[in-house]
Amino acid sequence: MKLTSIKTSILCIVVILIQLIQGPQTIEAANETLSLYSETAILMDAETGEILFNQDMNQKMYPASITKIVTAMVAIEEGNLDDIVTVSEEAVNVIGTRVYLLEDEQVSLLKLVQGLLINSGNDAGTAIAEHMSGSEELFSRKMNRFIEEKIGVQDTNFTNPHGLYDEEHTTSAYDMAKITQYAMQNETFREIVGTKEMEWIGEGWETVIYNHNRLLWHYDGVTGVKNGFVRKSGYTLVTTAKRNGMELIAVTLNAPSSDHAYNDMITLFDYGFEHFQTNVLFSHKIFTSESGDRFELEEDVYFLSNRNEEISVDVNALGRLWVRGEGDRIIKTTLLNPEDKPDEKVNRKRLEETETQPSFIYQVLSQLRSILSI
Repeated sequence: MKLTSIKTSILCIVVILIQLIQGPQTIEAANETLSLYSETAILMDAETGEILFNQDMNQKMYPASITKIVTAMVAIEEGNLDDIVTVSEEAVNVIGTRVYLLEDEQVSLLKLVQGLLINSGNDAGTAIAEHMSGSEELFSRKMNRFIEEKIGVQDTNFTNPHGLYDEEHTTSAYDMAKITQYAMQNETFREIVGTKEMEWIGEGWETVIYNHNRLLWHYDGVTGVKNGFVRKSGYTLVTTAKRNGMELIAVTLNAPSSDHAYNDMITLFDYGFEHFQTNVLFSHKIFTSESGDRFELEEDVYFLSNRNEEISVDVNALGRLWVRGEGDRIIKTTLLNPEDKPDEKVNRKRLEETETQPSFIYQVLSQLRSILSI
């Protein structure tokens, strides 16, 4: 074998080793050059959490009213939506967008959450905070615990429930995408943020409120979520959209105008739906290894691929499932349970340790045989 061929083979082996050590790889975007007006942005697949586009997604930014996504989730998950809230003078006097609550007016917590998300009522946000924690400050601590403990985001700090400017009230595009991914799994939240209009009958205001997110009317498949603006933050926008079984989450922060924010959102969604697709392997499907052993998939497995990409699926003798795309790119890997022992759950830690030797070598040798044609 010529020296050049040997070097090429060694290089290929190194690449394979790196791939197997790293596990599933990030999807290869068809074209990551997108021209956006917003300062930071992210496009995420809602099911898998995989990032399809990123523009300074971890940069610290001011969120404005998209803060209310978290306020609503805390109220929904940790409050009683049937509670009757008595509105305070402080809530009535909060500045900005409101649902025109009156002092001592009594409103259900659910209705306040609706006014908060659909009409972006700052007064509703303050009323929720005071009802649940006694003050905006204490409620903000609850918000921060919620997103850290339940969602796991690390770069966000809230100081109020409505998003009015505070130097310490900050987030990132990535954190807001993760928060939204979590929130949209809640059916109450999903229903409210997808509501286009709602009759509002209060002591100080009787009207029909309309969702401030214009994309609910102007982009096919939009399912929510929230927009925002204060001078220091610029125009902020979080939106979800679903087409052909794939739901995407997009976040844009600090756009120079609302039109720019909406245009960026459409650019992101068009890009995502055109180039990618969400796939699923359904639970209870049986896979047979080359040695004839049969394994059962316990839960649905979702994975992302390039649109129309050719996918292959195989399982090794230890029950590890490998999903690969074009160029043998590893998309997803997971352990399966033996079909003939349904009551014996796989000891995943033990198998992970076992696989580091024989399975790892098996995978490398299989790839090596292919490269060297042996």
